Amino acid sequence: MEPEPGAPYDPAAEVVDLCRDLIRIDTSNYGEPDGSGGPGERTAAEYVAGLLDEVGIESRLYETTPGRTSVVAHWGGGTGPSARTDRLLLHGHLDVVPAAAEDWKVDPFSGEVQDGYVWGRGAVDMKDFDAMLLSVVRARQRAGAVPERPMVLCFTADEEAGGHHGAEQLVELHRDELEGCTDAVGEVGGFSTTVRGRRLYLVEAAEKGMAWMRLTARGTAGHGSMINPDNAVTRLAGAVARIGAHEWPVRLTPTMEVLLATVADLAGTEATPENAPALIEEFGGAARMLGAVIRNTVNPTMLGSGYKVNVVPTEATAHVDGRFLPGYEDEFFETLRELCGDGIEWDFMSHQQPWETPYDGDLVGAMTRSILAEDPEGIVAPYTMSGGTDAKHFRKLGMRSYGFAPLRLPADLDFTALFHGVDERVPVDALEFGARVFDRFLGDL
Repeated sequence: MEPEPGAPYDPAAEVVDLCRDLIRIDTSNYGEPDGSGGPGERTAAEYVAGLLDEVGIESRLYETTPGRTSVVAHWGGGTGPSARTDRLLLHGHLDVVPAAAEDWKVDPFSGEVQDGYVWGRGAVDMKDFDAMLLSVVRARQRAGAVPERPMVLCFTADEEAGGHHGAEQLVELHRDELEGCTDAVGEVGGFSTTVRGRRLYLVEAAEKGMAWMRLTARGTAGHGSMINPDNAVTRLAGAVARIGAHEWPVRLTPTMEVLLATVADLAGTEATPENAPALIEEFGGAARMLGAVIRNTVNPTMLGSGYKVNVVPTEATAHVDGRFLPGYEDEFFETLRELCGDGIEWDFMSHQQPWETPYDGDLVGAMTRSILAEDPEGIVAPYTMSGGTDAKHFRKLGMRSYGFAPLRLPADLDFTALFHGVDERVPVDALEFGARVFDRFLGDL
């Protein structure tokens, strides 16, 4: 349903203030294995619930362990025998990765507006989308412009640590809240990147799988001054070095074939596995993310062993962050096993499957039209996300998933570097653009 003509209505009216308010609530997630922590998530969840309640939308809070709190609300939908029953899930997360204030130009939890940007941890991941969604929902609710399609609004805890104390708990313990959801729309998509002078808006239609793993080597303890052919540190270091140096082959999934064909058309060539890396370079700063979705990747991230310089330890450990493409999980783990070699055990900190949704249908059409209505010169295409989102959990219920948090960005902004980076910020006009686009999207369903 569209707003009444002439009625006071601005879907972007609150988006900047809401984003700033959310940033000021420190929802840092340190990834505690027992799920402890999260007091900021509870505070943010109560804030969101209050915003919904203020416009007459009832919500429910679900807390797993103390502080790890998610918000769920049902909104929209028509009445009568012809009313739609296929719900759309709109989801965002409330937690953020930690930030070291001494590294930033501004306080990372200040929500400061400076140089045309809103600064702070979560400005792009993903309190910007939370603010867009809330601004649009509140404006439509006040104007009586509730969508004909029934929707579930979901703001989760713990996404930054795999969603095990957020979205996963909703799927496993509160599945009734998600009953009837056939499609889901969440973060990390709809943002623009500039290729050969054209703004290309990337809609997330696929996501790599996740293998956060601990590698363990065991050996014989002994004096550091003696010969020790059964050294756990040496064995582990060799495995980590091989993993870090391995060059994974290019593998093009259907989503990336579409994206690279779009870029190849702009470049006046054709997309092939051989020239895929060169086409990825056309994206400038975004190549650091998109270069990771034409191949499997593993990055060693943590090392640990020993307790004294002259003692050979019994055990050495390493953590690695592995990401595998849809359809290439078997190849990924077979290769990893070869790289580790003998004497290396592994266990999972988090093991989540990849997903890929066909880039077609009503939602894709609505997303494309909503962007082009605000930016007629834009180009819209799908891409694969290198990281993970809550979509991994919601997909277990059979939903078609997309990432669509639209932002029109300056050509010189290295946007992907801001995810989990220092001086995270989002342009004010991009937030307002995103709210207008998302409002059009909901009105087009």
